[in-house]
Amino acid sequence: MIVEWWRRRRRAKILTTPFPAAWKEIIAETIPQAAFLTDVQQARFRRLTQIFVAEKNWEGCNGLELTEEMRVVIAGMASLLVAGFPEEEYYDHVLSILVYPESYIARNTQMLGAGTVIEGPQARIGEAWYRGPVIVSWADIQQTATNATFGRNVVLHEFAHQLDMLNGRVADGNPILPSHERFHRWEEVMQQGFGQLSAACRQGRPTLIDCYGGTSRAEFFAVVTELFFEGPTPLRHWHPDIYRELSTFYGLDPANWGQEE
Repeated sequence: MIVEWWRRRRRAKILTTPFPAAWKEIIAETIPQAAFLTDVQQARFRRLTQIFVAEKNWEGCNGLELTEEMRVVIAGMASLLVAGFPEEEYYDHVLSILVYPESYIARNTQMLGAGTVIEGPQARIGEAWYRGPVIVSWADIQQTATNATFGRNVVLHEFAHQLDMLNGRVADGNPILPSHERFHRWEEVMQQGFGQLSAACRQGRPTLIDCYGGTSRAEFFAVVTELFFEGPTPLRHWHPDIYRELSTFYGLDPANWGQEE
């Protein structure tokens, strides 16, 4: 109770500072989706971004010197993900953000069954740990911000994993949903989409959804989340059921952004 009181008081103090004009310019250049949020959503987005920048422990890795722009872009992308939620989500379980200048090498353990385990180095652009840090590559974030990639956003991907893990378990592709009915519908749609993607990728057929999403249900949720924000119109066209579930979950309809007269 005391912790919550102190946290609310600290956040109220953070928000007494007006949203910096320089931050608005950074967001306009790197997160164009934010311009299509409703007034209420934009106000929430800015509050969440300010608090995210102020509260998280930021660390540059492999010699990277973190700048204000880096913090604002990462915080803004993470806040965009939850700008349509009915209640404000501060990612309280994420304490630290580790930023590498580009892809980095991490040790990977792979279980092949029958007691066979393969361990070795693996190049990564991001990771999300349960009640731990989020790790991202700044080079990959820059590619997204300059529209150099389609349907990819490492920040959205890793924070989708964090939303997935709010249920107190490891990421399994099933975030917290408000009712059994919603959960069963979500499970049906996402499992079907995951199965179709996995089959298409095994057969070498081209897919809109990145084949990395076919490796597990957790990765499927994170990959389609990226596409929902970074390629919403084709996702809605080719996978309307998946788009509808994500739109309901995130409280946003990005395929219609910019379409209203």
